[in-house]
Amino acid sequence: MPTSVIDAVALEKLISAAVAAPSFHNSQPWRFRLEPETATLLVRAVGERGLREADPMGRAVHLSVGAAVFNLRVASAHLGWEPVVRLLPVPAQPDLLASVRLAGPPRAAPEHRGDLYQALWRRHSSRFPFSAHRPAGPVLAELTDAAHTEGAALHLPDADETERLLELTAEAERRDASDTARRTESRSWIRDGARDGLPTAVLGPLDSSGRLPVRDFSTLRPENQVPAAAFEQRPLIAVLSTADDRPADWLRAGQALERVLLVATTHRLRASLLHQALEWPDLRWELRSTGSGPVHVQMLIRLGYGPEGPASPRRPAAEVLEGPR
Repeated sequence: MPTSVIDAVALEKLISAAVAAPSFHNSQPWRFRLEPETATLLVRAVGERGLREADPMGRAVHLSVGAAVFNLRVASAHLGWEPVVRLLPVPAQPDLLASVRLAGPPRAAPEHRGDLYQALWRRHSSRFPFSAHRPAGPVLAELTDAAHTEGAALHLPDADETERLLELTAEAERRDASDTARRTESRSWIRDGARDGLPTAVLGPLDSSGRLPVRDFSTLRPENQVPAAAFEQRPLIAVLSTADDRPADWLRAGQALERVLLVATTHRLRASLLHQALEWPDLRWELRSTGSGPVHVQMLIRLGYGPEGPASPRRPAAEVLEGPR
């Protein structure tokens, strides 16, 4: 493939699409490099952007990078290339999590909905209350299929199981509140005027009933606390899981997560991520369903209709793109 086809404009668009992906506390733990001779984008993890207290194994970093890889796939197809992805392509380089070769033009129809490209620019978390209106069955089925396409499962628990998952999340919140190291780490990512982290405008209120355990950022920065609000009484929680729990599975889960979030965005659904219990090994184990449900839980996704909420900032493409070596 001629190198000149991947011009500066196309490259910037690809990288900008990738960094629009969600990441833990908007830490954006990735960097990219183009290998012109093979038209391949290398995607590496940036260790210093991981959260060592809450994510010592780097599982959340892999999920974040996986989501960025999915956005690269969507943007590549939109721009006329067929993305060929390899996960963990060089075992001797553990920070090299994926490569995406632009093999275009596509030999078949895109593997995803065409409107996902527009959705990736609009998608962002909303930590605000949702309405009581619930998505229709066909929408939920499409979200389940989206996860399955990426090698993951999306489980929609019943009311009793949802209550159990929320109780485990609340227990994680209680532990976080008394863990000085974790509190300090999380506080460091609350940043106004930066190109990463969480500006105070996106943090959202607490649930006035105390039933829905959204992450309590107010204890980290009391001066920025906003009044509590009434959240939905019957929250819709989707459980994303994989059959195995290796780094490659985490990367697949990240791609599945982003596909689910983008499909949800096309249906005007809002989403926020309940990750707290996944940050404690014993609680993560208890998130497993005792029946035929999830095996290794990777994310709890709160879904619903509500306000869009403000977006978190992103670092520009030039800041995360390495020059040729």
